Amino acid sequence: MASTTLDAGIQSAPPSGKTFLGHPRGLATLFMSEMWERFSYYGMRALLVLYMTAATTDGGLGMKVAVATAVYSVYTAMVYLLALPGGWIADRFIGARKTVALGGVIIMAGHFMLAVPAQVSFFVGLVFIAVGSGLLKANISTMVGHLYDGPNDPRRDGGFTIFYMGINLGAFAAPLVIGTVGQSVNWHLGFALAGIGMALGLSQFLLGTRHLSAKSDVVTSPISPAEKSVILRKAGLWLAAAVVFYGVVVLTGHFTINWAIWPLSIAGIAIPVFVFAKVKRDKDLDSAEQSKMSGYIWFFVAAAAFWMIYDQSGSTLSVFADENTASTLFGIDFPSSWFQSLNPLYIMALAPVFAWLWVWLSRRGKNPSTTMKFAFGLLMVGGSFLVMMMAMAAAGGGVKVTPLWLAMVYLVQTVGELTLSPVGLSVTTKLAPAKYASQMMGVWFLAVTAGDCVAAIIQLGLGDATGSTWYFAFQGVLAIIAGLALAMYRKKVVRLMGDVH
Repeated sequence: MASTTLDAGIQSAPPSGKTFLGHPRGLATLFMSEMWERFSYYGMRALLVLYMTAATTDGGLGMKVAVATAVYSVYTAMVYLLALPGGWIADRFIGARKTVALGGVIIMAGHFMLAVPAQVSFFVGLVFIAVGSGLLKANISTMVGHLYDGPNDPRRDGGFTIFYMGINLGAFAAPLVIGTVGQSVNWHLGFALAGIGMALGLSQFLLGTRHLSAKSDVVTSPISPAEKSVILRKAGLWLAAAVVFYGVVVLTGHFTINWAIWPLSIAGIAIPVFVFAKVKRDKDLDSAEQSKMSGYIWFFVAAAAFWMIYDQSGSTLSVFADENTASTLFGIDFPSSWFQSLNPLYIMALAPVFAWLWVWLSRRGKNPSTTMKFAFGLLMVGGSFLVMMMAMAAAGGGVKVTPLWLAMVYLVQTVGELTLSPVGLSVTTKLAPAKYASQMMGVWFLAVTAGDCVAAIIQLGLGDATGSTWYFAFQGVLAIIAGLALAMYRKKVVRLMGDVH
């Protein structure tokens, strides 16, 4: 996702004479790097819950579905939460290019830790991948922007379109390759393939780094020695406190995975609340900016509800695909992880259609408002879980249902995503107060964190009921109610948005 561009006074990389599809040569480097990084991430993600819930006799961890899906939800939440410090490290310490390279190394190490058949190594590897993803995710999109001569460069939007195609190509191919090897050959060999994918992406990045913009090396707001000393001291104190606390819990024999899931889930919800409270108390914001932030909170809560359901594509839906869905369609046998390729496939097919649709409707004065697009997105994602409710009911008594159920669920969710996610990025930049312009994109990512953490709490709270018929019905109805409420109160939200439409 695109981040704020750097100081326009910094010159972009000089042209090398060669281009990539008419764009700066560095776009090929970033395209391939991100494609392989997404290949590693989505390949590992396709196996994650299946590996955790697989019986120990089958080489898995033998976890209950509720615990495994909660671990998955918290893990994905932390990937987005850690994008905030990832951007901060680049801005204050080492610049975007070095931060991306460091993130790639950490991600690669994490995947190879997952390839080691030891439970401790598995969880440490997840921490590494989350930290590395936060460093990389926050900065590689920014580096795409660095390749162009400011926001008005006519090639810029096309460049980001090509870049995002790389994301979806990696996400599409990963379950087909890594998922197949992990499920059909060996779990840890699949995780090792994810590590190899990241190694290829990192190699591509390092070999092509000379084609990137000089902007990507700039530390835009260098930290002073005094600030660094204060931050390191505070970080050290918090780290020491955590080590002592968890050391006592472990040594007294009380530690379980819940001791990690619950604090992280609560933090993932508390941090966005703290951020919004801080902004709303800021005396520097005028009444118009405060009103826009009040309007933005509606969109943030709606987005969190959306991601709460949408991000379960790799958890509860993955378990349903493995346990309740036939693995044959039109005479072709396939592993359940292949379902994870449907979303990126649908996005590549439908994104150009939606881009054309909004323009076509706008020319006729019928383009839905941002509020209605969000409401529609919530209705669609809620409807997808009502479809899941029916699919789960059809699977009663051990019946394996047709794969077309999940194909329909992923299609409905993708349509909802295309009406909410790109619009959310746009409205975030429009409603952001000038003082917080650079930070608000990170705040938007916190909606994913909050939604995933709510999902983790629901999964732990419901326990064995996770993935049941009424589990899907409850969340589906909740999202639909949220969508209807947003539609009903749209005039109020529009008034809060002021001059933004």
